[in-house]
Amino acid sequence: MGIGRFAFTPILPMMTTGAGLTPEAGATLATANYVGYLAGALAATTSPRLARSPVVLRSSLVAVVVTLLAMPLSDNPIHWAVARLVAGFASALVFVTAVNLMMEQLRHHSPHLAGWGFSGVGLGIAASGFLVLLLPAGVDWRGAWWTVAALAAVLVGGGWARRHRHLPDPTVADVRDPAQSPRSGRWFVILMVCYTLEGICYIVAGTFLVAAIEQSSPGWLGKSAWIVVGLAAAPSAALWAWLSKRFSHPDLLAAALVMQAAGIALPAVAPGPVAALVGAILFGVTFIGVSTIALASGAHLRVPRAVALLTAGYSVGQIAGPLLVAPLMHRGFHTVLLVGAGVVACAAVTAAVLRIGYPVPDTD
Repeated sequence: MGIGRFAFTPILPMMTTGAGLTPEAGATLATANYVGYLAGALAATTSPRLARSPVVLRSSLVAVVVTLLAMPLSDNPIHWAVARLVAGFASALVFVTAVNLMMEQLRHHSPHLAGWGFSGVGLGIAASGFLVLLLPAGVDWRGAWWTVAALAAVLVGGGWARRHRHLPDPTVADVRDPAQSPRSGRWFVILMVCYTLEGICYIVAGTFLVAAIEQSSPGWLGKSAWIVVGLAAAPSAALWAWLSKRFSHPDLLAAALVMQAAGIALPAVAPGPVAALVGAILFGVTFIGVSTIALASGAHLRVPRAVALLTAGYSVGQIAGPLLVAPLMHRGFHTVLLVGAGVVACAAVTAAVLRIGYPVPDTD
């Protein structure tokens, strides 16, 4: 899923030079992916069985690989947009279904085990970035897509053999404590707002962080920044999940968001390789960690379809992010990053509000 969703970022410059893809068309392809991701999250929200089915998980993984294979088969932007739309839809179903299956099957185990599951997204980001960076000089954008598709197919084959049992319908699991529903619902709304703001910030930083670093740092660092983000993200989810045994979800969420705001703002206010590296590391360490904590918080609040609802809010934020910063693009990437940092700072404040009445974990 990490490869299918994020390989477009390192391949985009190759398509710009080799396939004549304009910046406007590139933005359209990115938006198509975000819209598909939102549609997949909404599908999982309306159908709990869909969001907890191993068959859907495997079918969606195959669809992700097919969309990667489809990209080099044409040089038509409409063809690309359809492929990225389907990739977004399938990626959302992979994410929601895998998280539901993983959190249910690991709920009596240490939280850091689920964190290692989330690390796959970071490894996919780093792997796709490495593959594109290491391609021989004669390989064009089509070869880049074939290469990442081959790696994704190998990973799907590795995951295919795993046995996944069907999970019970989650709508029955939350009726045992009727008094908790209104209280949990109120805090879930705050969590939803926080995670939606994170979606806005994530897409602003994920889209423009590398470009901003390239403007003020050596060329090699700009090309490697996305790999740094992926490598930093890989172990981060397990780290944040481990910390959740010692600190409350709201505290960890607020801390991660403050760190992320600093990481996004740093390349904008302090140009240079050191600031760029620290900024990329802070962003990588926190953006999957925030997802880990937010989804665990949703499960703790026992709101039905919490994972799908939060993913849908995140997707709405991803679509809104580019629209929010578009009027500021003429001021440069650094201004855009500062706006993104401001949005994630607002998310941190929202996370701090959760501390007021967030339910204490059960002792059972």
